[in-house]
Amino acid sequence: MARIVILGAGIGGVPMAYEMKEAVGQHHEVIVISNSPTFHFVPSNVWVPTGWRTAEALKIELAPVLQSKGIAFIQKAASSIDPDNNQVILDDQSAVPYDFLIIATGPRLAFDEIPGLGPDGHTSSVCHVDHAAAATEDWRKFIENPGPIVVGAVQGASCFGPAYEYLMVLETELRNRKMRDKVPMTFVTSEPYIGHLGLGGVGDTKGLLESALRDKTIKWITNARVDKIESGMMYVTEVDEDGHDKKKHELPFKHSMMLPAFTGVDAVRHVKAQGLVNPRGFVLVDEYQRNKAYKNMGLRKLKRF
Repeated sequence: MARIVILGAGIGGVPMAYEMKEAVGQHHEVIVISNSPTFHFVPSNVWVPTGWRTAEALKIELAPVLQSKGIAFIQKAASSIDPDNNQVILDDQSAVPYDFLIIATGPRLAFDEIPGLGPDGHTSSVCHVDHAAAATEDWRKFIENPGPIVVGAVQGASCFGPAYEYLMVLETELRNRKMRDKVPMTFVTSEPYIGHLGLGGVGDTKGLLESALRDKTIKWITNARVDKIESGMMYVTEVDEDGHDKKKHELPFKHSMMLPAFTGVDAVRHVKAQGLVNPRGFVLVDEYQRNKAYKNMGLRKLKRF
């Protein structure tokens, strides 16, 4: 009997666990490791700060649903991976051996790469349900004392869709509250053009999104590098096609949400095993999503919606 360990229990890990258990049946063991007792649906986080959804409505207890499928669940954080000995090391220093390991943790949110970025700084986040829940208080204060809004994605970000969606959620909420005329809105993004999405565009996303922003009187800055964020002020450098500084912007805000860059999670990115990760801490894989150095280790690859 083989032991298949899945590290992470989000929108990658939980479907992977279901699919793997269905494929191997009772002949092999499937174990999920997660630092959280709950699954939450990340794409719905953008609705939480404005109250369109509650954080609790997005959560599902993992243990009962996994156990009902015959999948073991360990609710502990992983501190490291030992690929040479086929073990996941947990925070309590216990080890979970595996025959096959599937990494589905999602990324580490690299708020620390820009001074003042993130929920511990001066901007809100919708990257995690707990961040989105905390942002409800920031939004409540904003409604009491409205002003400029800045939304977008910083340099190094690789996921841009949630920034556009959150921008449109806020714009709609402000119109519903009859407050839109009091709130200048700016979209700041490292993309080379609006609608690039990190994919070189999808169909006519450039034209469609530019038109939508113009129609809703939302300004934008592309090719943007966020230098630092202070309370109520974002310092942004607009660069040209060669990466040279083109224009400096100082953007005041009363509410801001900026998507960060990603790195691999700590449990993986700090492992010194040769051939495991790239300089950003992401696992190196072949065309089958297997690590090139450790063939019994791979990633859960999400399909784009």
